Amino acid sequence: MRISECGLKKAPVFQSAFRIPKSAILQAMWYAFEVTIESAAQEAVEYALMEAGALGTETADGAGGDMCVTGYFDRMPELEAVRAVVLDALRIYELPAASVREIERHAVEARDWLGEWKKSWQPVEVGKRFVIAPPWSEVAAKPDRIVIRIEPGMAFGTGTHETTRLCLAALEKYFAGGTLFDVGTGTGILAIAAAKLHRSATVEACDTDAEAVEIARENAQLNGVAVQINFRTGTVEETGASFDCVCANLTADVILPLLPALIGATCGRLILSGILDTQAAAVRTRLAELGAGDTETVADGEWVAIIV
Repeated sequence: MRISECGLKKAPVFQSAFRIPKSAILQAMWYAFEVTIESAAQEAVEYALMEAGALGTETADGAGGDMCVTGYFDRMPELEAVRAVVLDALRIYELPAASVREIERHAVEARDWLGEWKKSWQPVEVGKRFVIAPPWSEVAAKPDRIVIRIEPGMAFGTGTHETTRLCLAALEKYFAGGTLFDVGTGTGILAIAAAKLHRSATVEACDTDAEAVEIARENAQLNGVAVQINFRTGTVEETGASFDCVCANLTADVILPLLPALIGATCGRLILSGILDTQAAAVRTRLAELGAGDTETVADGEWVAIIV
């Protein structure tokens, strides 16, 4: 891949992932890393840029069938540091380094990122029961639909990604109430969905990102289920309880070392997502080694959920 630098450019509309802290919204200057890629590397590079510290990404079509993923930073990262994270993501997604053609970085003018992003996010129906919507939108009332309102802030999970949809569908099918543990809660969307599905349910949710936990708490209050959910900063290893259902919407490389703890916390169904179809066999093999029960695999595009 070729790495280069450019001067000041005007930033394009900010659409895809959203991860802007309140303190950064009025920032005078931003820094963009533009990564030209084969289309197959889109998910990997979006993930890599966020891991490298980008506060948001935008993806657009490029020339000759390529794509361009742009990550926006509130400070200028080192080129080689970003390159290393991108290469690691390609390895995780089992893609060749040649999937990335070029990386450029440049300064961009400030703009109303939050306002522009809000215009692009509309309510979306997920599965048979859920409607995921931002707080500012109007949603027509339907008796058979549960509306979940999500303000993402600095966390992930607006219900539109395949991995989140797979988890919501699995909750809809398999969670019959009781207790649920949401590992890596992000915006809290899965914990909130479980609490709204069954008003008598008791939910615990954790995340290693303290700011994500705070955003999740605010979303639970927004949805009127805060009293049902215990949010905490931490990991699955720190829980001493077992649950009727455990959800872990992470990535395969994170899930694999956590499997003993995840299985240990489950006394009913274990829902695993954030797994590429090429990684599913490795996860199922490890589950078998740990003596887990029968598994079901459900796909949405190149992503799968494994239900144990």
